Order: sequence, then C-alpha cells, then structure tokens
Amino acid sequence: MDYFKLKDFPEDFLWGASSSAYQCEGAWDEDGKGPSVQDCMPIIEGNADWKVTSDHYHRYKEDIALMAEMNFREYRFSIAWPRIIPDGDGEINQVAVQHYHDVIDTCLSYGIEPVITLYHFDLPQALQEKYGGWINRQCIEDFVRYCEVCFKEYGEKVQYFLTINEQNMMTMFNMGEYANDKDRYQANHHMLVAQAKATIRCHEMCGAWIAPAPNITCVYPLTSSPMDTLAAMDYDQLRNRTYLDTIVFGEYPEAFAEYLKQRDAFPDVTVEDMAVMKAAHPDFIAFNYYGGSTVKYVNQEDGMAAKEAAKKPGANMAEFMTGMMTEPGMAVGVQNPLQEQTSYGMGIDPVGLRVTLRQLWERYQLPLLITENGCGVPDKVEDDGSIHDDYRIDYLRKHIKACQEAITDGVDLMGYSPWSAMDLVSTHQGIKKRYGMIYVDYHDDGSGTLNRYKKDSFYWYKKVIESNGKDLD
Repeated sequence: MDYFKLKDFPEDFLWGASSSAYQCEGAWDEDGKGPSVQDCMPIIEGNADWKVTSDHYHRYKEDIALMAEMNFREYRFSIAWPRIIPDGDGEINQVAVQHYHDVIDTCLSYGIEPVITLYHFDLPQALQEKYGGWINRQCIEDFVRYCEVCFKEYGEKVQYFLTINEQNMMTMFNMGEYANDKDRYQANHHMLVAQAKATIRCHEMCGAWIAPAPNITCVYPLTSSPMDTLAAMDYDQLRNRTYLDTIVFGEYPEAFAEYLKQRDAFPDVTVEDMAVMKAAHPDFIAFNYYGGSTVKYVNQEDGMAAKEAAKKPGANMAEFMTGMMTEPGMAVGVQNPLQEQTSYGMGIDPVGLRVTLRQLWERYQLPLLITENGCGVPDKVEDDGSIHDDYRIDYLRKHIKACQEAITDGVDLMGYSPWSAMDLVSTHQGIKKRYGMIYVDYHDDGSGTLNRYKKDSFYWYKKVIESNGKDLD
C-alpha cells in the first residue's frame, strides 16, 4: 500500500555494516589460530585466498575509526572459533580472547555497538577431520562450549549476539559435504540443537540479546498457476521456516517435515532435542537479504532429471544452477523476469525486502535486524583516488526506503547493517566482487598496498546516518 507520509526511523536505530572473520581478518595462521574449513577449501582459480583478505586483524583500529567517521552506531562482525579454540575442543587461546576484547573495546570507545556473530562458516578444520564436523552430535557440545567462552568473556560488554550465519545456505547449497539428503539434514538438525542450546546458555550467563541469522527472502510463484503458488509456499518452508520455526516455536514446519520423511531424509531427532529447541527463545531475528526468490512447480521425475543433469561430466553452468535450485516434487528456482539484476546476476529487489520484513514480523512478532544487504560489483579507482559507486548508493537508497516503508507498515525494525563495511574477499568471487563503502587496495593476484580509500558511498552513508535516514539524496 502507498502512504502519504512515511514514519521516521527510530531514534535508537542501529545504523552500521557487517563483515565476517574469514573474509576480512587475514592472519589465518597467526597468534595460535588453527585452520578453519574455509582455510582448507580449494580456491577458485583467479580468486584471492583467505590468508590476507582485508588484513582487518592487524588494521581493525584504522577500520573502526573509519566506521566512526561514517557515524556507525553498530558494527556486526564475527569471532573466529578456530582463533578462540584452535583445535575446536581443546585449550583456549588467550591471545585470541584478548584480541577480540581489543576489537570490542575499540568499537565501544567510539560509541559503536558490537553485534557479534558466533559462527560464520568457519568450523575448526580439526573437528572436521576428527569426527566429520556437524554430521556428528559431538559438534553440538563443542560449539556450545565455544559459545560459553564468548559469553563469559564478552557478555558484559556486548548487547547482541548472533548464533549461526546463513545456516540455510550451508544446508541447501553445500551438498557435496554429505553423502545424501539424510546426512545433510542430520547435520542441519545438529546445528539447530546447538543454536538452541547456545541461546539458552546466553540467557543463563549474561544479559545480552541473542538471535539466529539465516538468509531470508520472500518467495514468489513464477506464474498465477495454483501449482506454482503451492510451490512457493513449500519452498518458503524449505528455505526460510525450517530455520526460524525451529528456533522461535521449537517445531519443524509440518509440510516440509513430511516431505523429508517420505524421502527418508528427515533427521534422527530425540525427545531431548525437541525439548531444548522448545525452550530456546530468541530475543530478535537477524537476517541477511539479497533479493527475492522465484520458483515454479516441478514434479518428482523432472526434478530428479534436473539433479542428474547437474552432475553429469561437462554440465554447463545453467544445468548446474538449475540442479542446485531444484527440489524434486516441490519447486525449482528460476530467474524472475521482472527483477533487475547486478552485473554478477544478483537480484535487485527492494520491494522484496519490504515483503520479507512484513512476513517475518507478522509470523514471529520479534524485533528484526537486517545483518546483510548489499551490492557486490567491481569498482574503478580514478586517477585521483576517488571511487564513484553511484550504483551502490542507488541500491542502498532503495533498500533503506523499503525499510522505512516497512516501519510505516508496523514492523519493529531494530537496524540496518549492510554487507559490507570495507571490501573483503567474497566466498565465491574473490575480492573483485566488492561490497564495501571503504575500498581496500588488494587484488585477487595478491597485489596491492592494503591502503583504505573512501568511496562515494562512504560519504553518502555518513550523511544518511547523520540525518537518521531523513536525507537519502
């Protein structure tokens, strides 16, 4: 609906931006840090690895000072589990513990609220080798112990913790880790139980708020076909509700649970597991948003054929992506013909953000925090050192406007923390796919000074925060 006047952003609105440890810290083996599964992943040819990235580990004071210059009210970053406990389940690395104290204290010295992600894809490699990582129930207890260290050390300074970043993306698209869907959803279940236990322990150990941090989006049917509409409802359960109903209500969404059971893929679940999930009550919902999803119905036979085509030798990118986005007997993800895209093929859908905010608020009635939303494209440095990223400003402006519209709709939105504060190494496209408002002079071939430069979006976002969202020009 249209309004004659939009409500103002709340005076305590959390304006900031985000990062993750393995994508920006570098120093991958310094000061006692153990390797993570990300450190040990094969690097896509032509992309930077995780050894240096943005060198934030050494330059966090400089970076946080720049964030303060932009008037940040919060900075969402992750703590690296293999820094704190290098082998995942052994001795605590006190050098790492002190490092994150220093990062947190630097934020607080500028009046910037640290929002800490406890797990952002970087499982200690030692646990992957020792017992297979999340497929083993022992990973639950090891994760909770690591979280307890963080709550004990930082709980008096930090008001907001996030449990697991984009668990749904790890489950849906990292299929190669597991032999079959049963194993995949078993590992996912262990993460859900670990998240619930960590939520309970946070409330027992400190006064901080804690939330899940999945990647959430509205799901559109491709056509007005009733089967496409049903496919969109089903895909919403698979993609979104499996990761939020379980932590908010302590239950798996019914239809998707039955879908998995009939395919012998529902995880082994104990009575204690469900009691723990029922007892965990998140204080808010954090979520990452990069555009709406669009699906159409696919039957079991055609869906299985698409999956097989993606695995065949010589499969092209279209076949691979279709296979990845297909759930036989449910839905296949497709490109929305009405959605604008970035040069990297990511959807630009600010209205979808408003829809997603509405859907989350209306279903869960918990405060919401946007923890990722951004425009990842190459940037050009001009001869005078300036970076004119009008495309990023336009992207952020439209999504911030959608936030204001959702607030006017009645949504309780706590803050906006786009991806990312400074340039960092993207999981799949190296550092050439830049998201930051701070340019980092580092390139996929390892060259560069690592010097920081302010993009046009830096100055624009500074003005937005100064005006509390009133000045978006």
